Amino acid sequence: MGDLSHIYDVCLSTTIPNASTWTVDDVCQWISDLGFPFYKECMSENFIDGKRLIQLEASALPQMGITKFEHIQIITKSIRDLLLLEEPNHKRTIRLPPRNFLGMFLEAKSNTGSDLAKLSFPRFVYHTCDRTWKPPLTNEGLIYEHESYYLKD
Repeated sequence: MGDLSHIYDVCLSTTIPNASTWTVDDVCQWISDLGFPFYKECMSENFIDGKRLIQLEASALPQMGITKFEHIQIITKSIRDLLLLEEPNHKRTIRLPPRNFLGMFLEAKSNTGSDLAKLSFPRFVYHTCDRTWKPPLTNEGLIYEHESYYLKD
């Protein structure tokens, strides 16, 4: 499995956002505090709680009744900021290391099931670190480096 000191450092330096466990009412209050009280009904009718908020993408908002482009931008950026998620990059190359542990953990926890309900962040990091990512070699034999590969200082 992964290096225990590395796992300990990752777990110690990561805070799981409270928003991931919010109820529908909490999300409605948040959207109202964000300056969009008129979207509270959209959130409650679609049962958007903390788990669903993690998976909520800009493309789903118009189907929920949020159609102003500026509002969609503000809401999706606020969700990423709230949950400490990376901006989605659909053109992400496979030679980059995996995304951060927190984003992958929140996505895993946003699904349902008894096994996922028992999943803790340290256990997730422990099992994910086992799949060691190595930087690929270029055609010239050089190693591509990416700053997120080196989590430790």
